[in-house]
Amino acid sequence: MGAVAKRRKLTNPLALTVMVLLAERSMHPYEIAQTLRRRGKEHSVKINFGSLYTVVQNLEKHGYVEVAGVQRQGNRPERTLYGLTEAGRVEMVDWLSDLLAAPAAEYPVFETALSLLPVLPPEDVAELLETREAALELQSAALRGVLGQLTGKLPRVFVVETEYQLHMIDAQLEWIKKFRTELADATISGIEEWKSFHETGEVPQDWQDLDEQEIVLDPERKT
Repeated sequence: MGAVAKRRKLTNPLALTVMVLLAERSMHPYEIAQTLRRRGKEHSVKINFGSLYTVVQNLEKHGYVEVAGVQRQGNRPERTLYGLTEAGRVEMVDWLSDLLAAPAAEYPVFETALSLLPVLPPEDVAELLETREAALELQSAALRGVLGQLTGKLPRVFVVETEYQLHMIDAQLEWIKKFRTELADATISGIEEWKSFHETGEVPQDWQDLDEQEIVLDPERKT
């Protein structure tokens, strides 16, 4: 049995990201937003900058951050600085440790599409995957360029998420290329029934029979 992530009072990854920044130093929400932009975190974390104040307020509500002072600069309005509490530091370490150790069901939309693809004709699927492959090739090339520019400028520890993104794109490309070849060669099992479904409009008997079976795809579940 693998590690299981704990239930948490806050689940928005942006809250964790804010706590990590505040572990460095006290900041006001605007400074947090600027730091996130400078570090390009919007490529790794879904960030709604407009809701950042709400995230900070929720962290304060649960005792994870607290007012650490007020910043005054010239004629600008005062800005409230927030710092990480001891409870926030404990939660930050525990939460990040969970994310690293415990695989979570994330339901990527591409996997959702793959689970539903028989409703489209095989030749359409092949064409659509070819379009996706071309887009992924561009993304892969762009990320390789970014990593090339950053190599030597930043310690590797600050670009590991970009390395991972590139690795996942390349892995997806490898799978798509192989799958498209199997479609073209008609070597994927079930393709004859798949084609028949779109030629006749009738669900193949083999597929109907599958509905009568209990098929377990969950590796954690015992049969």
